Amino acid sequence: MLAVMAGSRQTALFQHFLPDRGQRAFVWKYSQSIGGRRPRHFHDEPELNVIVSGSATFAVGDGVVTASAGELLAFPSGQDHELLGASPDLYLYALGLDPLYSAEVLGPKALPITPLHVRLGARELATVLEHAARIVDQRSVHQLGAELWQRVEWLGRRAATSSGRGTHVLTRRALARMAASPELGLEGLAQELAVQPSEISRHFHRDMGMTLVRYRMRSRLLDLIRYMDAGERDLMSAASAVGFGSYSQCHRTFQSELGCAPRQFFSSGLRERMQLTYSADDGRSG
Repeated sequence: MLAVMAGSRQTALFQHFLPDRGQRAFVWKYSQSIGGRRPRHFHDEPELNVIVSGSATFAVGDGVVTASAGELLAFPSGQDHELLGASPDLYLYALGLDPLYSAEVLGPKALPITPLHVRLGARELATVLEHAARIVDQRSVHQLGAELWQRVEWLGRRAATSSGRGTHVLTRRALARMAASPELGLEGLAQELAVQPSEISRHFHRDMGMTLVRYRMRSRLLDLIRYMDAGERDLMSAASAVGFGSYSQCHRTFQSELGCAPRQFFSSGLRERMQLTYSADDGRSG
């Protein structure tokens, strides 16, 4: 469970998880000796982290979580996160899939990836690590990456169920309903789930480290980026297509989340610079 910091609102960069457009799966490795630590960021791709050795502290939305060897963390699409600190022996694998490919791999009845922090069994962990080591940093691993994704996601859900440390059912249902019907707001969700809006809000913020309202706006921002990447030229049309009530609302969301105007993000090279930015303590920047 996240330790949520009251009143905190952090800004984050938009950085794709997948290194190349057109890729559908990838496995990164990270260790303190390798470096390359990213600043606080979010992306469209859901991400799973498996800690191989050592321990790490992550910022996740407004919260903080510490994980150690043998543990699995899941970051849903749009949830900002950052590696804040680590033991000298930290080594981890980060797995990510294109969101549409993830949905295809997990099947039509599967719920979206939800926040997760669980411990894997020794035998299960060994199998996951062996598989990850075979495909880490390779560009063409769609099928093997999908198989690993499916296994790790299933193991994570099973561990969460047995330990009682899973995401609250209202958060899971809210994420699923918003994925199916992005236009639903808090009141609409509460009506569909037959609960008070405050109850959804409380559990959602605790699990995601961000408010439901902010998550909806960020999801629309991600939808807009995806829409533009698919070839749309008109920002106003794209903003309307993904559910922004007006272009001014779209503009405010970009300013709030990314600190820039939409046109600046798409046409000035700012997006590329965001993608290449690394934390100052790694001595790398872009």
